[in-house]
Amino acid sequence: VLSVGDGIARIYGLKGVKAGEMVEFSSGLKGMALNLETDNVGVVVFGDDRAIIEGDSVKCTGTIVDVPIGEELLGRVVDALGTPIDGLGPIGTSARRRVELKAPGIIPRQSVYEPMTTGLKAVDSLIPIGRGQRELIIGDRQTGKTAIAIDTILNQKAINAGPDTKAHLYCFYVAIGQKRSTVAQIFEILRKNECLKYTTVVAATASDAAPLQFLAPYTGCAMAEYFRDNGKHAVIFYDDLSKQAVAYRQMSLLLRRPPGREAYPGDVFYLHSRLLERAAKMNEQTQGGGSLTALPVIETQ
Repeated sequence: VLSVGDGIARIYGLKGVKAGEMVEFSSGLKGMALNLETDNVGVVVFGDDRAIIEGDSVKCTGTIVDVPIGEELLGRVVDALGTPIDGLGPIGTSARRRVELKAPGIIPRQSVYEPMTTGLKAVDSLIPIGRGQRELIIGDRQTGKTAIAIDTILNQKAINAGPDTKAHLYCFYVAIGQKRSTVAQIFEILRKNECLKYTTVVAATASDAAPLQFLAPYTGCAMAEYFRDNGKHAVIFYDDLSKQAVAYRQMSLLLRRPPGREAYPGDVFYLHSRLLERAAKMNEQTQGGGSLTALPVIETQ
């Protein structure tokens, strides 16, 4: 380690490291290589960088950042690296999936036609959402954006209790940069209404490091894609993506990437487009006909 500070470590001598690869510090902390420069590697640290000192050794893990996937994740609360944070023991799945994957192409897709009922009359009658669609929930703070997401999850209970497994809809709620008390409240609402058996919560709270807040949406997306690719239906809520953009801005500026408007980096649009393009309705003949619906939240300033 040449230098460390503000969640960024500059490392010398990591030969053959790949972009986006997970690296491990001698203290056991993990990081992700983002800037590959001629004489050093810029690594963002997942966690508290105070445990790292100059001269520490770092080793490549050889794997691009990946997370556990599978039905065992339902009913659990995990952090941005897929580690359970609900105190219910480890997750019993061995399958893993890369966090950053390319979205499906044009041929594997199909046009959206099945309804994804939210249970909110205003939405279902005026702007109905289909399975595999992406629809933005935008508004100022305290206007009920999260309430739409939570109500939608609660209203899937009747469908998921039904006998038709093809109609079941699995829910993923990604909390980015929210207060821990808020996430605990949401978890409690889901638990009280017995909606946890088809829901996974991915939480990167305000006290988590910026790289974790940046990674959380991709983590949730990779977990939800498991259902999309196995002919099942899932819906994912990103709450909210403006906080992810802020975390990404912090990382980019500390990595000395050139800033654009409002100091956001130039690829902040690509940050969100590559995430939302992964929500799709898959072709029923060739791909199993699964779908992933994305309902991102943006808080306007």
